[in-house]
Amino acid sequence: MTSLIVADRGQDARTVHLIDPAGFDAWLSARPSPIRAVLAAQRFAPKAGRVAILPDEGDDWSAVTVVADTGRLTPWCLAHLPPVLPPGSYRVDGGDVRQALLGWATAQYRFTRYRKADDDAPRVLLTDAVAHIDEVLRQAAAIAWVRDLVNTPAGDLGPAELADVARQLGERHGATVSVIAGRDLERGYPMIHSVGKAAAKGREPRLIELEWGNPAHPRVALVGKGVCFDTGGLDIKPTAGMKLMKKDMGGAAHALALAGLVMETHLPVRLHLLIPAVENAVSGDAFRPGDVLDTRKGLTVENTNTDAEGRLVLGDALTKACEGRPELLIDFATLTGAARVALGPDLPATFANDEALATDLLAAGITEHDPLWRMPLWDAYDEQLKSDIADMINAPEGGMAGAVTAALFLRRFVDPGIVWAHLDTFAWRAAARPGRAKGGEAYGLRAAWRLLRDRYAGK
Repeated sequence: MTSLIVADRGQDARTVHLIDPAGFDAWLSARPSPIRAVLAAQRFAPKAGRVAILPDEGDDWSAVTVVADTGRLTPWCLAHLPPVLPPGSYRVDGGDVRQALLGWATAQYRFTRYRKADDDAPRVLLTDAVAHIDEVLRQAAAIAWVRDLVNTPAGDLGPAELADVARQLGERHGATVSVIAGRDLERGYPMIHSVGKAAAKGREPRLIELEWGNPAHPRVALVGKGVCFDTGGLDIKPTAGMKLMKKDMGGAAHALALAGLVMETHLPVRLHLLIPAVENAVSGDAFRPGDVLDTRKGLTVENTNTDAEGRLVLGDALTKACEGRPELLIDFATLTGAARVALGPDLPATFANDEALATDLLAAGITEHDPLWRMPLWDAYDEQLKSDIADMINAPEGGMAGAVTAALFLRRFVDPGIVWAHLDTFAWRAAARPGRAKGGEAYGLRAAWRLLRDRYAGK
């Protein structure tokens, strides 16, 4: 990503003329007749996303593209250009492209672990918005990392490999990383152990923990659901439901990427990252519907659905996070299909137990064009978690308000007084859009990063 956007110091580059429908006629009238003829031959219309190649003097050429409003650019308004322009360097004429830099970079993402990219030569954008380049490229790299992790099949990214990813991240930034695995989880993290114990040798469950920063700084805890593959357990998913379950560690990918941004920028916080990493497998040792599970918090949970496993592993991890008394706790999880039914893939269902946090998160999402949608921690639905034989169940029958009851389950493991937000995110894009490839995707990452920067940078 580092070579895709560079400071404009007068290097040779082709020009991209940026226009909008309102300014098209005036721009066109100022062009020489050969240019107008070329555009007419290409049936060029002033509609957002249209691109045309224009002849210049000699053998040179430039391009013209249309955006909705040159005065209000978005991160994605130039993202349609890199796939259609040849490799080389470009500068934009006709608008302040600071807001559009991110999409230029993310549009050049390719997942190449298993197949060489057809075209991986860079399209370089020159810009005089020098102060923004490093931050944009950091965010683009974080998005690419989330995509890479989510796109990697479970056969190559199980709990052990996810722990290795965290160790490598910690080594780059001088963080302390510890991992508890297998039977060693039984006493301290019994729900994580129960969910993951059916996995094959070498794919045992793990609790991954990273700590970084000055202990005197405000403590911020990040928790990410790391279900590396979800069969559904004994309540096994149908084929269609299992097809994308390599992405069920998308919450962990978001938490890792956000932790990387915190450490790379030396944000003045005491960072605590927790990832419960499991494979929800089927074997003779699988946990069963009806089992009563112990928890790190001391509550008991009647397991009414082995396919509601994510909230179980998160419960133990949230309990551990709260023991450090963080000033702020955020978890990311690909938790419920109900959230997707309610909001679709683009909007993470966002729950918060603090009004200021909710307001700031939503505002950060708007600022960063990374929208969130608040959902209620509706107290009246808490009774749906009642059990006849244990302190609670993990999955109410009927499926109504499924995203809400899942969040209420998690709230049971967040200590009073801890400011907490839960992002139920999809982590997957079913169809490509400019700057946003089909496959693994980061939703809510930039909003959460903006929140952390606004609260802690410069303190």
